[in-house]
Amino acid sequence: MPTATLLPLAVAIPLFGAVLLAVAGRVLPRTGCDVLATAVAVGDVVCLALLWPHTHGVATAPLGGWPAQVGIVLAADRLGAGLALLAACLVLAVVVYSWRYFDEPSGERAGVFPAMVLLFEAGMVGFALTGDLFNAFVFFELMGATAYALTGYRIEDPRPLQGALTFGVVNSFAAYCSLLGIGLLYARTGQLNLAALGRGLAGHRTDLLVVTAFVLVITAMLVKAAVVPFHFWLPDAHAVAPTPVCMLLSGVMVELGVYGIARIHWTVFSGPGGVPDDAFRRTFLALGVLTALTGAAMCWQQRHLKRMLAFSTIGHVGLFVVGIALLTPDGTAGTALYVAAHGCAKAALFGLTGVLLDRYGSVDEPGLYGRARELRLVGVLFVIGALALAGLPPFGTGLGKGLTEDAAGHGHPWLPAVFVVVSAVTGGTVLRAALRIFWGFGETPRPRPGEPETTGEGEEPEIRGPRRALPPMMVAVPAALLAGCVLLGCVPAVARALAGGAGTFTDPAAYRAAVLGPAAAATAHPGTPGPVPDAWTGAGVLLGLLSAALAVALAVLATTRPPTWHRAIGATARGLRRLHSGHLGDYLAWLALGVAALCAVIAAQT
Repeated sequence: MPTATLLPLAVAIPLFGAVLLAVAGRVLPRTGCDVLATAVAVGDVVCLALLWPHTHGVATAPLGGWPAQVGIVLAADRLGAGLALLAACLVLAVVVYSWRYFDEPSGERAGVFPAMVLLFEAGMVGFALTGDLFNAFVFFELMGATAYALTGYRIEDPRPLQGALTFGVVNSFAAYCSLLGIGLLYARTGQLNLAALGRGLAGHRTDLLVVTAFVLVITAMLVKAAVVPFHFWLPDAHAVAPTPVCMLLSGVMVELGVYGIARIHWTVFSGPGGVPDDAFRRTFLALGVLTALTGAAMCWQQRHLKRMLAFSTIGHVGLFVVGIALLTPDGTAGTALYVAAHGCAKAALFGLTGVLLDRYGSVDEPGLYGRARELRLVGVLFVIGALALAGLPPFGTGLGKGLTEDAAGHGHPWLPAVFVVVSAVTGGTVLRAALRIFWGFGETPRPRPGEPETTGEGEEPEIRGPRRALPPMMVAVPAALLAGCVLLGCVPAVARALAGGAGTFTDPAAYRAAVLGPAAAATAHPGTPGPVPDAWTGAGVLLGLLSAALAVALAVLATTRPPTWHRAIGATARGLRRLHSGHLGDYLAWLALGVAALCAVIAAQT
């Protein structure tokens, strides 16, 4: 099937499925809705899997037959199509995981949740495949609006509604910023196509308008990616969103924000008239390191398992931002593999957390101490997921981390240490929770006196029959996702394909030639030639083993030794905890401050 058919079909399938479920869900039984949603999700996975072999370069599909100069075009390279495929696979996993997760009877609500999940998928896939900036904004907002609704899906509990409101207001504020930036770019170039925008900016000099437009446009991506200081909404939303929704938010939505930053920089702002590479590199390396260390420090302090995993996501997003900020095919290839493997591991861990919520109505680490001894298989999978976060070989997270560390170490020899520390702390925190909950290691954790904490006790149950037998898919899906994480590190063809795709992704000339025609390539900034590493190296294996060993050591010390040694860590993170106030006004103030600071910092370097 030609790419001109596969590209629009990849977006149309989940859109059509969502409409079909919204209508047919009123008359179909619950099982019928589940079967229909699964069939649609499988169909989109198949469509994107068929598209993947056709993305050696940049595959395009002009919608409505209009050329890119006047119409909307879909454009897929290996990384964009791969991220869309990851989104489709995780949506399929969530649909299967949710077969018996919610106790929805037959009737008008039976098809609501799977319909919204498919609508969410349409937004994610469309954003990954579009070649038009305004179209990207539309898909991004479709994804966001559906995510808000999914976060507050349990309307009978006020906490999800509050989390969804915070999520929606903060992200909507960022969307207005992006729309304003798109307007500034259109006023400057008269274009909305990504490739045409890059060509149009090449005819102008870099000035304050260009810098302001760049910062405004990527504000929505920075917020969705939860880059510090745009991250405050994420742990609050994860703490109250249904577990299957968390699997998508942390598994692929935040990664799409990172992808959007990289895509917009490379295709629009990397050439003449855009943002200088040195300014982008220095600014986003600093943002990435700040995000990674903040996420790791806050992750260690959590007792609420969902917030713990959310802050872990923030820590790893910081590492992804570091990878794309290197502005090299090596760093981009390693980050792409890291993103895919992390998505599988994090979705699995959230799925396993859902099992605990199913059985015990709690996601509180001290409250669950030793209570899950009978769930040994779930405990083993939880430990495996923690080691995957730590970057243990042969997981794909370890390979992606190793490739990115190697790329970062060439010009910044201190950066691999950041990767090791963040991976060790986040993996060690999750491993600590697993040892306490499933095996009862150490003494019962005691609350820190005088310090407000968010516990995971008293959660509104997402399953109405807690005495039922554990649905097999609630364990099988996380196990399959963790197996996928291993395969990403063990199948050389995947890393090789992403390495080749990274060369195209970081070559604006190739992108513009594919979208606008060969004549447009002359104005593009040439990509970096040479082979891109795509296999395990000795240094990567050693650093992966080191971060995993440190994670184990941290977990064992935290569960077997008096807590005085890590109270010092808590004292240093006390200020960070106070900043996460839960107040919407504070979060909006930080967002505005972040936008202003980014404009000032990049302008000062331009």
